[in-house]
Amino acid sequence: PGDNVSITVKLINPIAMEEGLRFAIREGGKTVGAGVVAKIIA
Repeated sequence: PGDNVSITVKLINPIAMEEGLRFAIREGGKTVGAGVVAKIIA
Protein backbone atom coordinates (compact mmCIF):
# COMPACT_ATOMS: atom_id res chain seq x y z
CA PRO A 1 0.00 0.00 0.00
CA GLY A 2 1.18 3.45 -0.89
CA ASP A 3 3.71 2.45 -3.56
CA ASN A 4 4.00 4.42 -6.80
CA VAL A 5 5.10 2.96 -10.15
CA SER A 6 5.12 3.87 -13.82
CA ILE A 7 4.08 1.07 -16.21
CA THR A 8 3.57 0.56 -19.92
CA VAL A 9 0.62 -1.69 -20.78
CA LYS A 10 -0.37 -3.37 -24.05
CA LEU A 11 -4.08 -4.19 -23.97
CA ILE A 12 -5.40 -7.50 -25.32
CA ASN A 13 -8.55 -5.86 -26.70
CA PRO A 14 -8.77 -2.28 -28.00
CA ILE A 15 -10.61 0.19 -25.80
CA ALA A 16 -11.30 3.91 -26.11
CA MET A 17 -9.03 5.86 -23.75
CA GLU A 18 -7.81 9.38 -23.27
CA GLU A 19 -5.19 10.99 -21.07
CA GLY A 20 -6.46 11.64 -17.57
CA LEU A 21 -8.76 8.58 -17.58
CA ARG A 22 -8.84 6.86 -14.18
CA PHE A 23 -8.65 3.05 -14.11
CA ALA A 24 -8.47 0.14 -11.66
CA ILE A 25 -6.55 -3.13 -11.96
CA ARG A 26 -8.52 -6.03 -10.50
CA GLU A 27 -7.55 -9.61 -9.73
CA GLY A 28 -9.92 -12.19 -8.31
CA GLY A 29 -12.57 -9.55 -7.65
CA LYS A 30 -10.21 -7.38 -5.59
CA THR A 31 -8.69 -4.07 -6.65
CA VAL A 32 -4.90 -4.51 -6.61
CA GLY A 33 -4.03 -1.20 -8.25
CA ALA A 34 -5.47 2.05 -9.52
CA GLY A 35 -4.15 4.93 -11.54
CA VAL A 36 -4.53 7.56 -14.23
CA VAL A 37 -3.61 7.32 -17.93
CA ALA A 38 -0.69 9.74 -18.29
CA LYS A 39 0.18 9.26 -21.98
CA ILE A 40 -1.22 7.42 -25.01
CA ILE A 41 1.65 5.81 -26.95
CA ALA A 42 -0.02 4.32 -30.04
